[in-house]
Amino acid sequence: MRRFWYRNFRAVTGLQYRLARRLTPAGQLVAAGVAAAAIVGPNTRITVSYQALTFLAALLLVGVVFALRRPPRLETRRRLPRFATAGEPISYSVSVRNPGAAPLRDLSLLEELGDPRPSFEEFRDTPEPDEARRNIFDRNVGYPRWAWLMAQNRRATVAEQALPPLAPGGDATARLELTPLRRGRVTFTATAVSRRDPLGLVRALSRQPAPDSLLVLPRRYPIPAMALPGARRYQPGGIALASSVGDSEEFVALRDYRPGDPLKRIHWRSWARTGRPVVREYQDEFFVRHGLVLDTFVGSATPAFEEAVSVAASFACTVGTQESLLDLLFVGPQAYCVTAGRGVGHVDRLLEILAAVRPCRDRGFESLARLVLQREAGLSGAIFVLLGWDDTRRELVTRVRALGVPTLVLVVTEPGIRLERTGAHDLHHLETGRVAEGLAEL
Repeated sequence: MRRFWYRNFRAVTGLQYRLARRLTPAGQLVAAGVAAAAIVGPNTRITVSYQALTFLAALLLVGVVFALRRPPRLETRRRLPRFATAGEPISYSVSVRNPGAAPLRDLSLLEELGDPRPSFEEFRDTPEPDEARRNIFDRNVGYPRWAWLMAQNRRATVAEQALPPLAPGGDATARLELTPLRRGRVTFTATAVSRRDPLGLVRALSRQPAPDSLLVLPRRYPIPAMALPGARRYQPGGIALASSVGDSEEFVALRDYRPGDPLKRIHWRSWARTGRPVVREYQDEFFVRHGLVLDTFVGSATPAFEEAVSVAASFACTVGTQESLLDLLFVGPQAYCVTAGRGVGHVDRLLEILAAVRPCRDRGFESLARLVLQREAGLSGAIFVLLGWDDTRRELVTRVRALGVPTLVLVVTEPGIRLERTGAHDLHHLETGRVAEGLAEL
């Protein structure tokens, strides 16, 4: 039965998309009038309904006839920025060239984004945050879940853009505005050149494939100037450079060879110059290293989960102004530890990873606890971004503090949820909708 509803939802949604592409806003209004007149039509005492139905249907028919003549194909080239940020509109350019021998005018450009319709497995297995509150009919049919998944998969919107007149062989540049709706990867599948009928109701489209993608980073909030917890700690091997394999140490000076020094540390040029063996002397480093722990253990991408990712991204951006390392620790299909700061990795890498983080439903919170405790020896401090404050999460924070690692705990929840602050005087409660205000009070 669920597969039956899925096929119907998919077919109806596809029809709605095609109609929205073909009909202009005025055309959609006329189509709605035709539908309303057709519904009232069986009442023979309301003769005006027949007149409205005939008139509006005739307008649509004229528009459809004119739209049968497709606009000519143009050569287009899209130039996208490297990144965008959720909720912040951006503009990008599309170069357009008229390869034909006739001048063109009254054309527009439409973008075609990836299909937001979920697969059947996603529709069947992904729980909607408010599904438990639905009535039995909604839960069995699943339309609220379908609508929610469609909204989650719709990454961005791109407004239609009119093109200037194009001479034969001429070119122009159009600026399109894209509004990222949520983090993740926006996929472009095609570009369509459209031309409206004389009544402005129906579009004629000429579609040409133009695959591309744009990564949308999580929303970031300003973090006030604050001293993150922790002090310098001994790091075995110093900072391992991205191109190194194994341990590395900080070079200090050259000195005479002593029995027992490894041969790989001999400085051959100095030996040849002085006539006696000389070795390089190294020193292990002490520096600040923080852990940014992100809680991903939630059934679906709730608003609290999205805000937690944004909070983690906000702290990740502070690494560029601090002489420290930052380890991003979270669990997805596997346990991840990604390091940035002090030349080891760039903050953009953390943001790219956070843009793709998904809820973890097939593992338990203890997998994150093991990941954090395995790395506590090198951590100067830990920043926890959690989605609740139950016994399991409280126990992890307590164990980390007992090992001498200072902590900063941020718990992101829906509004109206009260937290028991036992065991963490450094706990900060952030409610969705007021996260920026809560971070400003840190």
